[in-house]
Amino acid sequence: MATSTERGFDIKDPSLAAAGKRRIEWAAREMPVLTQIKERFATERPFEGIKITACAHVTTETANLVLAMVAGGADTVLCASNPLSTQDDVAAALVEEGVRVYAIKGEDDETYHRHIHTAIQHGPDIVVDDGADVVTIMHQQYPELAEKVIGGTEETTTGVIRERAMEADGVLKFPIVAVNDADTKHFFDNRYGTGQSSLDGVIRATNVLLAGKTLVVAGYGWCGKGVAMRAKGMGSLVIVTEVDPVRALEAAMDGFQVMTMEKAAPLADIIITATGNINVVDREHWDVIKDGAMVANAGHFNSELNLKALAEMAGEGRKQLRPFVEEFLIGDKSVVVLGEGRLINLASAEGHPASVMDMSFANQALGAAFIVSEGKNLENKVYRMPEEIDREIAALKLQAMGIEIDQLSAEQQKYLVSWQ
Repeated sequence: MATSTERGFDIKDPSLAAAGKRRIEWAAREMPVLTQIKERFATERPFEGIKITACAHVTTETANLVLAMVAGGADTVLCASNPLSTQDDVAAALVEEGVRVYAIKGEDDETYHRHIHTAIQHGPDIVVDDGADVVTIMHQQYPELAEKVIGGTEETTTGVIRERAMEADGVLKFPIVAVNDADTKHFFDNRYGTGQSSLDGVIRATNVLLAGKTLVVAGYGWCGKGVAMRAKGMGSLVIVTEVDPVRALEAAMDGFQVMTMEKAAPLADIIITATGNINVVDREHWDVIKDGAMVANAGHFNSELNLKALAEMAGEGRKQLRPFVEEFLIGDKSVVVLGEGRLINLASAEGHPASVMDMSFANQALGAAFIVSEGKNLENKVYRMPEEIDREIAALKLQAMGIEIDQLSAEQQKYLVSWQ
């Protein structure tokens, strides 16, 4: 009997497809911009004859992006960008639509990487990545396939950091459009999406009251700003830790306490990391962290928390308290890790609201179409999303929300470009 991988997919349960389809359709109600782009793609067919390998969180919102690319003619394969972010019913629904999906919620690291390799072996013309796992593995282990790629798009800060490092080292083999750098992506997805969904993940995992809790946010980029803003709004006392003096100053001016993690950890009821770096909560912080503190990660990879050091310090003193909640005992002190230290908004919740991902995935869709039309004229560099696409998405979103804005008169336009 053929394995599921040989049949063109590897998912948990194909019988979940009907439930997944209903949830995908529900998300589409909140994604009017992507819906318009899907309709345009169905007419223009920009991806006719194009193979796309997409590595993303397999959610209802991602499903609508994939279906938009399929409507545009793309031969698409999808794998997960995080072992805990897959919604199994969504994966099943996409398989029923003819998409090859390799993703199972809770898959181990071996399965996760096998799925990525299978998706790469699709031999893509376009790579749609979230975290740069496909891009980096392709460069390291499939250089001959990387040579034929027209270009790629990158969804998240962590991935853009990795790809810019590849560009700096002179090893990047194809151009990348940094979707994350689009204003309609990071201003909204990172701030409002991460801000709400990360706290949603903490609450779903623990059912704790945030009001009155001391909550430490590591990193005051757009994701950290969103988490801090929403936590403050729910009544938490918020402390920010930073390494960038400008961002630290901004956090202080926004009304938050700012201090080092060494000083913040003993005060924290909850710590949420959002930096894109490694070992933000490290061995020395586990030493001094408050008894009973809960730790979660809003960044792409679980390496923001030094869980290896924590496990070594706890030894046999660890147990599962409830789904996505694990306790580590360091002597008599309890440290609680949420969602295995993985992306908390997707590990224990549903990720960003669809209305936010509407803009992010509109950027992904139009970014991929831009690569198809212009990729062969681009150098092997990381590019910002073209401003005209960014502004088009903002205009479409305003239109969908029923919001009108003023237009410059001819006199005003002339005034703005005059030096006199």
